Amino acid sequence: MRTVEELEEWLSRPRPPLVDDLHRLDGDIVVLGAAGKMGPSLVRLVSRALREAGSDARVIAVSRFSQPGSADPIRAAGAEIHRADLNDDDAIAALPDARNVIFLVGAKFGTAGDEAATWATNTYLPGRIAQRYAGSRIVALSTGNVYPLTPTGGGGPSEEHPVDPVGEYAMSCLGRERIFTHFAGVHASPTALIRLNYAVEPRYGVLVDIASQVRAGQPVDVTTGYVNVVWQRYANEVIVRSLLHADVPPFVLNLTGPETASVRDIAHRFARSFDTVAEFTGAEAPTALLSNGRRCHGIFGYPDVPLDQLIDITANWIDADLPLLGKPTKFDVRDGQF
Repeated sequence: MRTVEELEEWLSRPRPPLVDDLHRLDGDIVVLGAAGKMGPSLVRLVSRALREAGSDARVIAVSRFSQPGSADPIRAAGAEIHRADLNDDDAIAALPDARNVIFLVGAKFGTAGDEAATWATNTYLPGRIAQRYAGSRIVALSTGNVYPLTPTGGGGPSEEHPVDPVGEYAMSCLGRERIFTHFAGVHASPTALIRLNYAVEPRYGVLVDIASQVRAGQPVDVTTGYVNVVWQRYANEVIVRSLLHADVPPFVLNLTGPETASVRDIAHRFARSFDTVAEFTGAEAPTALLSNGRRCHGIFGYPDVPLDQLIDITANWIDADLPLLGKPTKFDVRDGQF
């Protein structure tokens, strides 16, 4: 991949299992929060997959689309654009009807000092959406942050592990899950809760954070010494395919890669690619924010782009000075303060 256009084409190229599932899915698909980090590639992916499936279902991308031109590539992919501020009750009431809803809206960065707004977005808004789309299938993006820090050698928590969120952001995300679960029962709305941890592509994500520090000669903090990452197209595929697994009570899924990856090892890999030496600060703590993706891989298969290839793709992208999104993940934050 040498251009943003080539990357976008790859991110939105549907694989046969997604096409097969969408052939079996009935009804239109509304994507709420379609202009975020994952939304544009997800909308383009599902639009292409529906065409390949021979479906006449509509994909409706909902966002404020406040950045000029942000809606253009989504519209060009065949999706309908619906501009809406989901903080407005009238805008929620005017949302188009749909049998299927993908909820990508969330607030993370800037939580510290603005906790009330974070709870409004992550917990109050989901309740309003659940009521607006009562009876529809709903897939809601959640986060692995609902789990506590766990021992790095334990493989990460499975979906049955007790939740114990650290900090207001993580607590508000657990609140989102609880609210969607409540209304799933009240309205018989089949629901899926997807605990993502962490999606990556060459312009942003944990790997970009580490690679950028190594290339700039900055020390990498290895206190949070281990991470889970997953290729973004696979993550989007799983989110969309989970519509067919939505249930009451909700289907809960950890969405991540199979490896518990060492931050130190990743930094050394990037250093070799950049012909430099990785520098470090701190020492590996015995715990980290991890997730066990065994259920996900059993249902949807393993990610098609493994960690080694993700590291190589990211190194080549950054070494070529190709565009980045400039949105650090803060994966190394341990006190829940974002």
